[in-house]
Amino acid sequence: MKRILLLFIVLMTAGNVAMATDKNKKTEKTPKKNEIDWISFDEAEKRMQKEPRKVWIDVYTEWCGWCKVLDKKVFSHPEVIKYINTKYYAIKFDAERQDSFAFAGKKWGFMPEYKANGLAVQLMGGQMSYPTSIFMEENFQNPAPIPGYHPVPEMEGILKFLGEGVYKNTKYEDYMKTFTPAWKEILTPAAPGAH
Repeated sequence: MKRILLLFIVLMTAGNVAMATDKNKKTEKTPKKNEIDWISFDEAEKRMQKEPRKVWIDVYTEWCGWCKVLDKKVFSHPEVIKYINTKYYAIKFDAERQDSFAFAGKKWGFMPEYKANGLAVQLMGGQMSYPTSIFMEENFQNPAPIPGYHPVPEMEGILKFLGEGVYKNTKYEDYMKTFTPAWKEILTPAAPGAH
């Protein structure tokens, strides 16, 4: 009886280890076709060494209503997803994260006087408003904050202006005079009883 019980325990333990290993494989970051491939700063640094790309950072907070609208209406749009995944390394960054982490050879931690992480303060030039997107050139050069919510057609112009390198020789205002958006807003049906 003891041997059967021991065998049962060994088999259950082996099964749990196999399931845990399998679960870890499933949680590894593999982008889905219908999602932006949001990665960490650490992962972005690793990928940048192999293939330099521009960087798009979504700086948000948990309490920010417009951040949630940006996620729901813009960052879930198929054309936005496809373009960002093709042209950029995308990082989702909670400005109020409390832990410390290393990026660009420095350690970044929470700054109580700003109620934000030091890297968010640095990237946003101390102008703490949410959401703010940060554009960076290859190898994390020249961070440029883009504050506020931008609907899909407007975001298309911004992403392409920066992603195609047009900003290097054209002012944004001049570019937008001739830009015609192709990406349309996806309207979500109103909830029953909503007016």
